[in-house]
Amino acid sequence: MPELPEVETVRQTLKQFILGEEILGVDIYYDKIIDGDSDEFVRLLTHQTFRDIDRLGKYLIFICDDVAFVSHLRMEGKYHILDKNQEINKHTHVVFHLKDKELCYIDTRKFGRMKIVDKDNYCYSLPLSKLGKEPFDISVDELYQRFHQTSLPVKTALLDQSIVCGIGNIYANEICFLMNIDPRTPASRLSKKRVQELIDISIDVLNRAIVQGGTTIHSFDANGIHGLFQVQLNVHGQKVCPVCQGTIKKITVHQRGTYYCPCCQKKRY
Repeated sequence: MPELPEVETVRQTLKQFILGEEILGVDIYYDKIIDGDSDEFVRLLTHQTFRDIDRLGKYLIFICDDVAFVSHLRMEGKYHILDKNQEINKHTHVVFHLKDKELCYIDTRKFGRMKIVDKDNYCYSLPLSKLGKEPFDISVDELYQRFHQTSLPVKTALLDQSIVCGIGNIYANEICFLMNIDPRTPASRLSKKRVQELIDISIDVLNRAIVQGGTTIHSFDANGIHGLFQVQLNVHGQKVCPVCQGTIKKITVHQRGTYYCPCCQKKRY
């Protein structure tokens, strides 16, 4: 699933292609991608112009003249820019027709969703209103309080988008490793000092991943830009710990595959 760095890469890339472009029409080939009435989606966006693209956590917000729409890529969603009238593939479910190009939404698993929202108040309506703050914006006091209100392991708390948004499985594994903390440690056991450390490490990991264009695992790409952060991964998908040279272990924490080093990541608080 694309996480914050991958979605930010998509945002930055798409802005180069579509800002200032008028939507001449929209074709929807799989109605369930649209959250709401698909005909209304087409009507509201036709003859609108892309003015900006925002991002909150793993969500993209395409801002037009009078409306906006939120897009969540889920597991396999991606946007591709095609030349006008270029043949689309069978996994293309939404096509935005522009003057000289097509903006295509492609999703092999059909899990992604789009929804029309108020262009001026989208942060205050679903699905964005249920999100916590990103690591860049949350204070240590706020995250400390949220951690101490949950019984979740720290790894799972990092994945809970209502607690802190933007972090997915890959980066949660990396953050726990860099904190030298067992991912099964209860989040409520972290001191305020450790919570501040977690915020600092999260910001550093996410910023380094954004610079590298995200992490290319399975099918992620952003119009030809493939993330390079996977070469910097310490534990996710790895076999040998880069610190102690011990064996990386894969376990399941709340139904999510979790990589960690049993030697370096002990239950320290």
